[in-house]
Amino acid sequence: MGNRTLAIIKPDAIRARRQGKIIDRILQAGFEIQAARIIRMTKSQAEGFYEVHRGRPFYEELTTFMSSGSCLPMVLEKEDAVEEFRKLIGATDPAQAAPGTIRKDFAASVGENAVHGSDSDENAEKEVAFFFTTGDILSNL
Repeated sequence: MGNRTLAIIKPDAIRARRQGKIIDRILQAGFEIQAARIIRMTKSQAEGFYEVHRGRPFYEELTTFMSSGSCLPMVLEKEDAVEEFRKLIGATDPAQAAPGTIRKDFAASVGENAVHGSDSDENAEKEVAFFFTTGDILSNL
């Protein structure tokens, strides 16, 4: 299992000023933040990042949403980072997310669900590289 994953605090959570509380949850769960930046993705960047979903019914809405405001991509490190972060954020649908997860506590809907987390070690590597160069990333492991 990999020790690195990509997290993005999405525009809905930034607009609601929840990024501090979400970062605190991440740190309290034992993750190390090795890189972070606040950005506003262009529509083209959002389409590139979510290319894997092109053709799906939610693709247009997702890319429009992700380019609608600031977001905060972060490189997180922890043993089994992808799996551990997926547990921390909860199900995509906040109504189905377990109590105490980030999405249960901070997300409004499936479409505006506060955070993104890589779904596999392979995707984590690709997603980290989308936002950060090797020189941007610290490492404690």
